[in-house]
Amino acid sequence: MSTSRPAGVWLIGARGSVATTVVAGCAAISAGLHPPIGMLTETALFADCDLPGLSSLVFGGHDTLDCPLPKRAEELAAGGVLPYGLPAAVAAELSAADSEIAPGGPLPHDDRDEQELIEAFAADIRDFAARRAQAGTVVVNVASTEPAAEGDTLPPSSLYAAAALRAGCPYVNFTPSTGLHHPSLAAPLARSGLPYAGRDGKTGQTLLRSVLGPMFAQRALAVRAWSGTNLLGGGDGAALADPAAAAAKNAGKERVLADTLGTPVQGEVHIDDVPALGDWKTAWDHIAFDGFLGTRMILQTIWQGCDSALAAPLVLDLARLMLRAREAGVSGAVSELGFYFKDPVGEGAAGLGEQYAALRDLAARLRVGETR
Repeated sequence: MSTSRPAGVWLIGARGSVATTVVAGCAAISAGLHPPIGMLTETALFADCDLPGLSSLVFGGHDTLDCPLPKRAEELAAGGVLPYGLPAAVAAELSAADSEIAPGGPLPHDDRDEQELIEAFAADIRDFAARRAQAGTVVVNVASTEPAAEGDTLPPSSLYAAAALRAGCPYVNFTPSTGLHHPSLAAPLARSGLPYAGRDGKTGQTLLRSVLGPMFAQRALAVRAWSGTNLLGGGDGAALADPAAAAAKNAGKERVLADTLGTPVQGEVHIDDVPALGDWKTAWDHIAFDGFLGTRMILQTIWQGCDSALAAPLVLDLARLMLRAREAGVSGAVSELGFYFKDPVGEGAAGLGEQYAALRDLAARLRVGETR
């Protein structure tokens, strides 16, 4: 893929903290203001893979919020999420992306049916792609978590996912929301031949679990219980205050343990909304396990970080990899990207080491131009 032709990244939740950090971060790295910390696509692993250059990425998206990206970036800088002075330094890029954000939905009192909404969203994506993204466009869902879908009604995440299919774009679900997993989208997804990846970006607590779980299994240590607590604020904290949304989020966290340990264990993950924390999160895990001769032991971990800063480099990696995968003729579930997700689509291991090996295989395929 030529790095000179613009490639589109269409963000669902385009005025949220993650999306704002993605746009500001891409501009800052492209301008040489900051190094690409946390981006595997900027390491030797993906050298000679012909990925779209960061400076070639153009951004747009859907959102129901009306706070302009420059203003949102200023708020994030005030909270310590973005470096001081960065919003002013990349104001032009933030404004350019903000001008490409279309109204999302469905909003209250919107009388359009599902097909009308899907077509409207798809038209927005097609228009953006035709005007701004000659090298293709990928749709990435970074919106707040929604409750698990029930019945035949398509939730907003599935409306946007269907629009991505209709617009002919690869799709990444960085959230635990339903997206392409709705049963009614199975047939159009299969017909599309498009690559897709997800679900739920693995940024903090579950990243650590995907390392520690295999460690216990490989050392034949018997885990008796594994409990966790998350304290977070911001939009994600508010969304996860809804028990149904929290349940959707926790399903992926718990599945990683079951898959890496080989058996379910006692304990749950609790999520508490603490608005004063803003975009910062503290995740605590308490692991009870047995050693030799039944000796009882405890491991506790504390992870403190900023969700937006943890997520943004992964979103940029995924956007570039999916754009290149589409160009290389890859179709269907890109299971090799499970390294980035709590609940990956397709077949693959749950341990981070094995997932990294699969990602390395994908890099080799993209480097030599092989297709699926």
